[in-house]
Amino acid sequence: MRLHVPGPRVFSVKVVISNTEGASDPEGDVIYNNLVSKSGFRQVRAIRSGKFLRVEVQARDAESAKSLVTRMCDELRIYNPAAHSISVEV
Repeated sequence: MRLHVPGPRVFSVKVVISNTEGASDPEGDVIYNNLVSKSGFRQVRAIRSGKFLRVEVQARDAESAKSLVTRMCDELRIYNPAAHSISVEV
């Protein structure tokens, strides 16, 4: 009897790149000042902009997929760690 060993699967990994707290966010300021506050949405107090990436990767499990994408972002300098932070989730 042979055991079935699952092969690699494809995972969709989400990466959110955000400006670090305290860093200027001109895009977020423009969205807030020129669109939101002038349109009557007074409950909104601030907007921070960022980038969203969806990366499809082949890996043996979700943790391996997350680790691969995190390493890719770090090694390829997809973000600037001095000015940005990233959140990676599968």
